[in-house]
Amino acid sequence: MTNWLSHEQQEVWRAWLSATSLLPDQLGRDLQRDSGLTIPDYEILVKLSEATDQKIRMSDLAERTLSSRSRLSHQIDRMEKSGFVVREECPDDRRGSFAVLTAEGKKLLVSAAPAHVESVRRHLVDVLTPEEFESLGNACTKVSNHLKSLTLNN
Repeated sequence: MTNWLSHEQQEVWRAWLSATSLLPDQLGRDLQRDSGLTIPDYEILVKLSEATDQKIRMSDLAERTLSSRSRLSHQIDRMEKSGFVVREECPDDRRGSFAVLTAEGKKLLVSAAPAHVESVRRHLVDVLTPEEFESLGNACTKVSNHLKSLTLNN
């Protein structure tokens, strides 16, 4: 027998679907308008900027960005053509390579970050009370951890 959602659960579920669709779209539009970057481009630049030597092995970067290796490879190709990253061969494994942040990529990230942070604040952080924001973070972490555990077990 199906355990249907209650009316209140349906409302929360539908609000979640709406917010998780509308928020990335709005943040993406703002980021594109302000810097010409897409959300995935920005995420890669951030991950690389935070990494030791500002480089990450491609397979690890795919995991960190929740992207397939194929999709990431195409994205890195585009970003490399724009001069934001370069590929570097892995000395330990001829089949492996690193994505490396370039000076141009770092410069773009530094210039894009303030407007992007303002957009995140305007459309998420400042819309909620500090308590609501903390609760949202706790709930999202719980769901994310659950889904990651399923991925690891499959």
